[in-house]
Amino acid sequence: MSQPVFLGMPTAPEGVGHLRGRRSFPEAARATLGDAQLRRNLAKATGTIRAKRAQVVGELPDWAELRAAGAALKDQVLANLDGYLVQLEEQVTARGGVVHWAGDATEANRIVAGLVEATGAREVVKVKSMATQEIGLNEALAAAGIAAWETDLAELIVQLGHDSPSHILVPAIHRNRAEIREIFLREMGGVGLPAPPDLTDEPRALAEAARLHLRRKFLEAEVAVSGANFAVAETGTLAVVESEGNGRMCLTLPRVLITVMGIEKLVPTWRDLEVFLQLLPRSSTGERMNPYTSMWTGVHPGDGPQEFHLVLLDNGRTATLADPQGRSALRCIRCSACLNVCPVYERAGGHAYGSVYPGPIGAVLSPQLTGVKDNASLPYASTLCGACYDVCPVAIDIPQMLVHLRSRVVEAKRQRGPVPSAEQAVMASAAYAMESPARWTAALRAARLGRLLGGRRRRISALPPPLSAWTGTRDAPLPPTRPFRDWWSRRERDRRRSR
Repeated sequence: MSQPVFLGMPTAPEGVGHLRGRRSFPEAARATLGDAQLRRNLAKATGTIRAKRAQVVGELPDWAELRAAGAALKDQVLANLDGYLVQLEEQVTARGGVVHWAGDATEANRIVAGLVEATGAREVVKVKSMATQEIGLNEALAAAGIAAWETDLAELIVQLGHDSPSHILVPAIHRNRAEIREIFLREMGGVGLPAPPDLTDEPRALAEAARLHLRRKFLEAEVAVSGANFAVAETGTLAVVESEGNGRMCLTLPRVLITVMGIEKLVPTWRDLEVFLQLLPRSSTGERMNPYTSMWTGVHPGDGPQEFHLVLLDNGRTATLADPQGRSALRCIRCSACLNVCPVYERAGGHAYGSVYPGPIGAVLSPQLTGVKDNASLPYASTLCGACYDVCPVAIDIPQMLVHLRSRVVEAKRQRGPVPSAEQAVMASAAYAMESPARWTAALRAARLGRLLGGRRRRISALPPPLSAWTGTRDAPLPPTRPFRDWWSRRERDRRRSR
């Protein structure tokens, strides 16, 4: 039995896959903010999902208790991850499966490509999987001459559109029905059954075109690749929850099934699924129960895949686990509730984050998986409003974690050299002023001069460098005519005189 030799590594591996963007978040967001159609698509979709979630969550009087239970179970797994992983491997192996350990994206892709090549297959069908997107599996298989076909409707839209996902749950959330129709008419015929020439943009017609296109893929596939929402250490059972039935087809029809799963997706016992199968559908799709829950345990002669491989993926997760203030990001069950309430995500869109994990959870998870030096702008992609924490079904305190990661970004910059940046100089000056009540009071009084810069506009639109970095993207409010400390002192003097 192979051992997870990479557990406990203090640093993230290099081959992390699709977790880095070519541009910083501010640069990418500046481009997407100019797309009015994108903003309309996002606002409509996230608004609909928010309303559905609020309704079904409000039906449960014990939602707060379920949320606390989910957080506690995830923390228990993270505290004992090494033992649970070995237990899972033992159970999967005892039931006819084969377990592989992948330290990073490069290794995981090499394992999966090798397994597919061993079968002689040149095509695979895929269940929607964030883990395989994270490692860039489709591109790695293509490099090996193997075509990977997405079977989730939204993933199919993204793939046929030569696009990239912009949402964890609804990857094509940035596309509207008219755009999807054009993609189907233009692309389907080149890779399979063409879309009907009279295809309309009605959802039912689009879904029917996708169903007919995919049916042949399902029936011809020898190999399927999936992720996993949960893995039960006690029994070696894997679980996938989905809404369309494509996952069930992939998990039952092909002869070989390969599952790529992040090492944090464990639950200790079968009964623990009870908690997460209530939390996940309500938080993700706004449903009381997901339409399809597929579970499999090993290999069963004459029933389902006759060869099962489980690839356990680290890819920076043990580095995240080593940070006491950041490890709770590994609680994430990929529900996307935080994306649907985030004002930054709704306006900038998922592509601006440069990672397959966009939105608030991506802003804390991606920098930890890659190292903050590689994703230094993401912890700043937030207003710290706290809406993400309020809706998270496993109570990840994303705002607090963002502040923690910002401090790590600042520390990393400080270690690069003795010359401070303009931001560091300003922060050092502010700290010096705040250390002394007298200096702080003097600074507040001096700030009144800033009113001269605002004029009649009641805001400051331009400041000299280095403060111009702030006013280059936002207005600064005018300072008060009288600082609070002066107001309070005057008030107390007046009270004493009136006695």
